Amino acid sequence: MSISDLYSSGQHKQAVGHFASVVKIAITDGIIEEGEQKLLDKTAKILEIGEEEYKAILKNPDKYPVNAPVSYDERIERLYRLAKMILADNNVSKEEMALMRKISIALNFPVDNAEKVCDEAIHLIMNDNDLDSFTDAIKKVNAV
Repeated sequence: MSISDLYSSGQHKQAVGHFASVVKIAITDGIIEEGEQKLLDKTAKILEIGEEEYKAILKNPDKYPVNAPVSYDERIERLYRLAKMILADNNVSKEEMALMRKISIALNFPVDNAEKVCDEAIHLIMNDNDLDSFTDAIKKVNAV
């Protein structure tokens, strides 16, 4: 196995873990709403999740660990997708926020700042910030 195969495989595991996190947010209330379904489909395509993997992850998302990327910007992008999923059904529940905080900590955001980062992430998505604006704002909120 070549080094590029290993790198590719590692990236795919990260993508699968991230998709599973997005699925967990979508199913928190027990129902995948139409907006959530559209976002799941779009996210699966972006992350190159195949149909069989998609079905397996939907069936048991807890089976897949988060596998945080090393890049800070990639971790922020994952937070962006999670926040978008929370708001896909135009409803933010306590359970979704609690799960988002756990996932943000797994993405290596500081434990003592996770609530602030997640609250800001939701606020930014509610105000239709794009990824670049979102990234800049999260970096300011997360500055230590």
